[in-house]
Amino acid sequence: MKLTKEFTNLEKSAVKLSVTVDKADVEQAYNSTISKYVKNAQIPGFRKGHVPASVLEKKYGESLKADTIGEIIDTAVSEIFEKETDNRPLPYAQPVLEEMPALDVTKDLKFTLTYDVFPKVSVKDFAGVTVKEPQVTVGDAEIDEEIKAMQERNAMVIEKKDNTVEKDNIVTIDYVEVGEDGKEIADTKRQDYVFTVGSGENLYKIDDEILGMKKDETKEITKKFKKDYEDSDLAGKTVKLNVTIKAVKVRDLPAIDDDFAQDCNEKYKTLADMKADIKRNMEVAKDRRIRELKNNSLLEQLVKKNPFDIPASMLAAELDGRWNMMAQQFQTTPEQLEKMIVASGQTKETMLKEWTGDSEKMLKSRIIVDALIRERNISVTPEEIEAQYAKIAEEGGMTVEEVKDHYKDARAKEYLIDDTKENKLYDEIYKEVKVTKGDKLTFKELFEQR
Repeated sequence: MKLTKEFTNLEKSAVKLSVTVDKADVEQAYNSTISKYVKNAQIPGFRKGHVPASVLEKKYGESLKADTIGEIIDTAVSEIFEKETDNRPLPYAQPVLEEMPALDVTKDLKFTLTYDVFPKVSVKDFAGVTVKEPQVTVGDAEIDEEIKAMQERNAMVIEKKDNTVEKDNIVTIDYVEVGEDGKEIADTKRQDYVFTVGSGENLYKIDDEILGMKKDETKEITKKFKKDYEDSDLAGKTVKLNVTIKAVKVRDLPAIDDDFAQDCNEKYKTLADMKADIKRNMEVAKDRRIRELKNNSLLEQLVKKNPFDIPASMLAAELDGRWNMMAQQFQTTPEQLEKMIVASGQTKETMLKEWTGDSEKMLKSRIIVDALIRERNISVTPEEIEAQYAKIAEEGGMTVEEVKDHYKDARAKEYLIDDTKENKLYDEIYKEVKVTKGDKLTFKELFEQR
C-alpha cells in the first residue's frame, strides 16, 4: 500500500498519527470490497454471484463505503506498526480514530489516530545525586529479641492461678454499654471477647480499668473519650460499661535452651546453632532492606531530576491492576469489592485517586530502570545466573539444585534474569553517584523506614 505518515507528539506521552493513503489503493480497496459483496449477495431477481455492482452500490452503498474504509485503515495501520519501533501504541492503549473519513475513490484517503506510547526517557543527569546508606548492626541484643519473639510464639497459654488481671495477661470478658436509665444497650453487648491486657486491642481501651479485677468479677466502668478518639461513634462521649471477667490466662514461656532450639526446628542441634542461623537470616534481611532503601532513594531523585509524563492508559492499567489485586486479597470479585467499599462509606473513584500519586512514582521508577538497562545495554551471562543460584541457595539455606528447581518455570527464570540485570544496573550507578553513611538504626527501625 502506498501511503505517507506523520507522527506528532502530544502531552502525557501520547501521539497523533496522520496517514494519507494513495487514491489508487483506495479505488482498489473499494473494488475488492464490491467483489466480496458480489460473491455473497443474494438479491431477488439475480443469481448468487451475479448481482451487478451498480445494484449493490445502490442497495448497500453506505455499508460498502464503511467496510472499505475499515479495511483501508486496518491495512495501513498494520503496515505502519509492523515497521515502526519508536511510536508503537501501548498494548492496553487502543488507537482512537479522531474522525471517520469520507470515501471518494477519486481522492486520497486521509485519517488521524491518537494513542499512548511508551514514554521516551533518556536519563543523563546524575549530578547532585546522593544516596545515604543506613548503618545497622546485628548483635546479641537483636538476636535475643528475635529469640524472645520465638519463645512467645511457642508459649503455652494456661489459666492464671490467682485469677487477678495484670498487664500482659490474656483475658476473656463480657461487656455491654449501660444507658442513663441503667438499662443495657442491646446492640453493644459482646460476649467472650479475648485480648491481651496492655495491647489496647479492644474498642473502649479499658486495659487500665480492668487491672486488679478477678475472674467472675463484674465492674461498672465509666470512660470519657476525647474528641479526636479513633472511633468516631465514641469520640467526645462518656460511656458506662458493665464488664465481667470470664477468664484470666498467662503465657507459660519455654526455657531458652538446646531443647527449645530443637523444638523450633529439627535442623538445630543446639541453641548456638539456632542463634547462628538467626544471625545469618537477619544479616541477609538487613542487607536486602538497606539495598531496597538505597534503590528507592536513588530512583526518587532520578525521577525528580528527569521529569516526564505517564500515559493516561498506563496509569489506568496500573490502578486497575491494584484494584483487582485488592479484590483477590479479600477473596472476592472486583465488582463485589466496589459494593463493599461503597457500603463502608467510600467510593472506588476516591480510592483510585488516593493511589494515583504512589502509582505514578512506581511507574516512573520502573520506566527509568528499563530505560537505563537499554541505554547501557546491560545483559547477564549464564555464569552470572549460576552465581545467582548459588547466592540464593546460601541465603536461603537450600541446595543449588533446589533453587534451580524453583526457577525451572520459564516465567520464574525470566524474573530472575530481569532482577539480575537490575542489580547490575544499580551496582554500576552506585559507582557514579555519591554514597554516604546514613543514620545509625536498630534492626527494627530499619524496617520501619519509608
